[in-house]
Amino acid sequence: MRVNRYNYPSQFPNGIGTLISDMEQMILKGNYILTEEVAAFERAFAQYLNTAFAKGVNSGTDALAVTFAALGLQPGEEVITQANTFNGTVAAILMVGATPVLVDADEHSYLMDVEQIESVITSRTRAIVPVHLYGKPTPMEPILSIASKYGLFVVEDAAQAHGAKWNGRAVGSFGVAGCFSFHPSKNLAAAGDGGIIVTSDEKLARAIDEVRSFGQRGQNNHVRPGFNSKLDALQARVLQEKLPHLDGWNQERRRIADEYRDRLGGLPLVFQVQTKGEEHVYHLFQIRTSQRDALLQHLVSTGVDAVIRYPQPIHLQASFARFAWRAGQFPQAEALSKELLCLPLRPDLTESEISYVCNSVRDFFATSVMRYGPADVTHSINAPKIECAMPECADAHLD
Repeated sequence: MRVNRYNYPSQFPNGIGTLISDMEQMILKGNYILTEEVAAFERAFAQYLNTAFAKGVNSGTDALAVTFAALGLQPGEEVITQANTFNGTVAAILMVGATPVLVDADEHSYLMDVEQIESVITSRTRAIVPVHLYGKPTPMEPILSIASKYGLFVVEDAAQAHGAKWNGRAVGSFGVAGCFSFHPSKNLAAAGDGGIIVTSDEKLARAIDEVRSFGQRGQNNHVRPGFNSKLDALQARVLQEKLPHLDGWNQERRRIADEYRDRLGGLPLVFQVQTKGEEHVYHLFQIRTSQRDALLQHLVSTGVDAVIRYPQPIHLQASFARFAWRAGQFPQAEALSKELLCLPLRPDLTESEISYVCNSVRDFFATSVMRYGPADVTHSINAPKIECAMPECADAHLD
């Protein structure tokens, strides 16, 4: 058996006949840029997240950069984010000339370590960018409190968290803006690149309109520096087709994640902790083990399309060498980069595929025990206790 990470035909449960017909007409009519198809999807996505506005752009990275530019960030001003995010989060900060400032990851949630934020705030700090990593919503209240105390913007990097919620509220709607990616790997995927910015700040929405379109306020009236970053109309039509299915897909992702945790229980593995009040959407399902590389080799050899995401934390990447970050400066991010492994998780995974993945993982550890003995496969991570996931466990921290 082979268990793949992606199954694109399953993302079109109604077939693609009507979609292809509509796209054919769009192509023949020249409906390409900021058309009604784009506006319709922007309205639908804003309504889905309960924000006032949504503005489509080229990519998730552009969503962040356009937002920073629209907020007026200047060269030398600082933006705080986490050391274990994707490169694009920090690249977007540099695109507007601002300076990234990192904090470490939390050992159990793999999200931003909020307790470190105040220690790196300076007179030049303008914004905080929490990343809802792997589809897990960041608890927003303490970040918003810090931002209010120091007069900072909060811009949410929700590139992996379409439909995730914190205490019943959609991520992306907490800060001054939320930024999403529609890369083909995402829970809501375009047929190419795409991104969107959501906000309920009307002034910011107007500024985003200008920045994404060469800084124009009306044709040829260039009022500010800007980008050329617009969501393609054909991609908007694809996304409009998929959006009604997103909640159902996310629910299946949660169910499959529960299956993985149940079936892999008792192994020397650690899972990303769950927190009361969250609705995780499991863009990625991560397992943590000190034998990550050997397990990956085993899984790939048995046809399981496992993968390592972010094997090099931000502060150790050559592209950011100018900041003189050093090895050991963000130890949790470094540990995660060496020990996390992503298992295949699609909403359409079958029971036989789930069983095959879990059996392959179990086979690896059984073989390791026989070969090396239990002491050599004892997990070295100081793992949190995994508590009851039932509703009656009101104060539990889960997965």
